[in-house]
Amino acid sequence: MEQDINAKFDEKIKELEEKLPKMTVGVNCAELTLTSILDVLGIKNGIINNLMIPLAGGLGGYKSEKGWQGACGAVCGGCAATGVILGGKERMPDASIPVAYLKAAKFATDFEKEFGTVVCSGLCGYDFSDPAAFMGYQQNNTWETTCNKFVIWAVDHVRKLMKKDLRKKW
Repeated sequence: MEQDINAKFDEKIKELEEKLPKMTVGVNCAELTLTSILDVLGIKNGIINNLMIPLAGGLGGYKSEKGWQGACGAVCGGCAATGVILGGKERMPDASIPVAYLKAAKFATDFEKEFGTVVCSGLCGYDFSDPAAFMGYQQNNTWETTCNKFVIWAVDHVRKLMKKDLRKKW
């Protein structure tokens, strides 16, 4: 089973490496990260796509009055995937919830070590709370040159981080 799931992850990552840089419409790092992993697990549900879409762009371009900005959607999607993997096809038991927190924190920590931050604007260089910045993001092809790489890394890293849990539940 482990070899089968690894082969599915390998196929998905290869597909993402080929397709993501060329995508220019409808791209969403949060949605693509989680749904790519769910696809490997055999789960498809449009509600999940809809759930993840507003989390891209640093929680939809959220910026607090104190200047705090949201995490990259690939981080949100990767953290969500750890919960799905831990819980399996049912809601995870209450005893597993602290483990989910720890796995999500480990994922975010590893992402930050790899890329220097988890904050969307720090990664892509655009503050999505400013509509003009979002236009600049699109005009400068930032998805194609930068952001798609975060999704690919996140999908692969969830596999590595959740290896034992994938074996147990999937």
